[in-house]
Amino acid sequence: MLPAQLDEGKAAETAVRQALALAEPAGLLRTLIDSGPMVGALLARLPEQADNVPPYLNRLLAAFATPSIPTTQSPANRLLLEPLSERELEVLRLMAEGYSNWQIADKLVFTIATAKKHVEHIYGKLGVSSRTQAIARAHDLDLIYLNDCRVLSPTVARISDQARSST
Repeated sequence: MLPAQLDEGKAAETAVRQALALAEPAGLLRTLIDSGPMVGALLARLPEQADNVPPYLNRLLAAFATPSIPTTQSPANRLLLEPLSERELEVLRLMAEGYSNWQIADKLVFTIATAKKHVEHIYGKLGVSSRTQAIARAHDLDLIYLNDCRVLSPTVARISDQARSST
């Protein structure tokens, strides 16, 4: 490696370590995963440099290793009578992370009315009548991965388990 590339590599590693230190207390996974494969590659090198790998880093590395996030072209989404749009999938993921309609609107930069309309469409397409049911149904269809979510209500887990055992 050239000295300039070595410095860039060390700077990138330092930046990833700082991001990790900030993200760990909040349990953020998606934020780092969405940063792309380069961040994943940098994170994968961290255990090589440490004797004791924190559980959070193991969860993060496992999340990077899982298949890519479902899209409108995923088989499960195509099985729905009316598939979810990319935007609806994005709203659904945020719902699963515990975001309120207001927070979803703020994060995706649209009005609260638009957020509510997306949630209404999601309910209709999934054939459910609540957030908890929508999250459980989407999980059962592999449209979202609950292990990526910051908040997993015990109710969502129970409903998802009940749905699995009844099929």
